[in-house]
Amino acid sequence: MNFQDWFKLFQEQILHTSLIEWLAVGFGVSEVLLAKKNSIWLYPTGIISILLVMSLLYKANLYAEIVLNVYYLVMSVYGWLIWKNQENHHHKEVLWSTKKELLIAVLISVIGFGIFYTALINLPEHFVIAKIDIFFTKSDVPIADAFVSAFAWAGMWLLAKRKIENWIFLNISNIVAIPLLFHKKLPLMACLTTFLFVVAIFGFFDWNKIIKKSKLKLA
Repeated sequence: MNFQDWFKLFQEQILHTSLIEWLAVGFGVSEVLLAKKNSIWLYPTGIISILLVMSLLYKANLYAEIVLNVYYLVMSVYGWLIWKNQENHHHKEVLWSTKKELLIAVLISVIGFGIFYTALINLPEHFVIAKIDIFFTKSDVPIADAFVSAFAWAGMWLLAKRKIENWIFLNISNIVAIPLLFHKKLPLMACLTTFLFVVAIFGFFDWNKIIKKSKLKLA
């Protein structure tokens, strides 16, 4: 595809994006911007985005994808509770991960990759559980798809722990997701992910400033 074809596809996707989809995107972008500012409001905003996405997947009968989003929902609630507890004790400290936490994040990535890859290559596009038709989107690039999801899982866990490395894991996911979305002919989502990639870079440096300020106060 040449540039004109991509631009035409981009325009078509904008025109055919529903209000619920725009709301999901808007809340998703707001979540990342609030995370950059170390604001607890990232979690209720993110939860709204996830629920909107899940409603869209439900309407499309993509129940397997809904299961994947359940993890994001659970981690968002988990992170919200942790951050709320910290703020109740006037504690909003951003930190670098310990070796143990980094090991857990790596394990989440590795195990998550194994789960996603196995599911992507083995699950049929359609099967029935308890008389419910389950539809699953097959992938022609299962390794890349599994990689993106696995690192996003680890990034969300680190974000819940308020660890600065969350930005690194999320951007490892984003850097692979951008060309992957172009490959899937989703230029609108690719552009959105590029924007989130840039925000995450600034998020890392902003959180690093917070860490340095905390150290100066303790000195």
